[in-house]
Formats: sequence, structure tokens, C-alpha cells
Amino acid sequence: MGLSAIEWTESTWNPTTGCDLLSPGCDHCYAERMSMRLNLMGQVKYATGFALTLHENALELPLSWKKPQRIFVNSMSDLFHDQVPLDFIQRVFETMRKAHWHQFQVLTKRSGRLLALSDQIDWPSNVWMGVSVENAAFKSRIDHLRKTGAALKFLSIEPLLGDLGPIDLTNIDWAIVGGESGPGARPLDPDWVRNVREQCALANVPFFFKQWGGVNKARTGRTLDGRTHADLPR
Repeated sequence: MGLSAIEWTESTWNPTTGCDLLSPGCDHCYAERMSMRLNLMGQVKYATGFALTLHENALELPLSWKKPQRIFVNSMSDLFHDQVPLDFIQRVFETMRKAHWHQFQVLTKRSGRLLALSDQIDWPSNVWMGVSVENAAFKSRIDHLRKTGAALKFLSIEPLLGDLGPIDLTNIDWAIVGGESGPGARPLDPDWVRNVREQCALANVPFFFKQWGGVNKARTGRTLDGRTHADLPR
């Protein structure tokens, strides 16, 4: 089990590691930086660096974690990467169904493949399925997510790189917004965040503001207009 510093989850589980850059939100990927660091440290799981790698021996790990928790699946990868075979994806979902006492959070930028495979996935009620949307050019990912069989659907609007404009939040159960952190972090305009917050309020969608980001995210904090926003799905 990997305890997580990510504000909206509790633990991480990585049955796959590695990925490749897909869209502007990937430009300063924390997982790539961390993978290369772990590779240099001699961590066996990251022997291939950031190349997509399947980890058969990790497939059933959550079954041994007895304390119920929220688990972020593939914090170091993307389960719907085109190099992950359908049968492996289905085995990950089988584990999540068996480990019914946990809640699993799956996040992808590859929403087209997610939708294409949705009918071949047995969707457990304890899986939260999300897509990343970093700017208005990728709002189509929300439409793909909406058409899947996932029981709970959420948006990770992080790093938010521009004003999203109007958002269709129909059948969306949760929205996370955050700025980019780490080296080269791009700025976050408060009005971009307020736009999402206000639309979530109108649509009665729980809103979670994760961070302003920047090079020192501990200093910039996560308060918006004098308060924290940490709603979770109902």
C-alpha cells in the first residue's frame, strides 16, 4: 500500500506504471519525474523508468488491505493507455469488485478508449471513474465519461490551464480543480477556478479545490476566497 499525499485520496495502487505525454496537462508530469527518480534509486518496479509496464504481482494487493479506504488507481500511469490489454484492465476491475470495502478512484486522459471499452467492463459500484480536463479543448472527455457505465463519474480539472467556459455537468458526481505544482508550474487564474465552482454550485455537483500549485504548493495553499472547498461525492 502506498500512503498518498494527494488531498482527495488516502492510498495509491499501481498495477501498471509508466505512460507517455498526450496533451498539454502532461507537459510537467509529476509521475514521470518520480519514476525517473525511483529508477535512479534502484527501485525494481521502476527498472524501465517511465515506459508502460504491467505488474502482475500487484494485481490483487488491495485484497490484503483490510482497512476501508479511498484508493487512487495508477497514480503513476493510465489504466486506459493503449498498451494495457483489455484482459488486464478487466482483471484490475475484478480486484476492485472483490475488494468491495474500498472505494477506488480511476483517472484517465484516454477517454476515447475508456468509452470504447466501457461495455466490456463489469462496473462495480465502489469504483469512481474520472477524466482529466486541463482546458476547453478537451471538454469532449467529459462527454465520453458521461456515456460510460461507471456508477460514479468525476472530473479532475488539474492542472487547470485556461478558462473552461460553459461545462455540461449532467450526470457528473464530483469535480476536483487544482493548479500545477513543481518545476515550471504554469499559473492558475482565480477566475478560472471560480467559473468551475459556480457551475458546480448551480448543478449541485460537489466541488473540491486541491491547490493553487506553483513551485511551493505548501506556501500557496488551497483556500479560495477565504475558505477551503473539500466536498466529496454524495
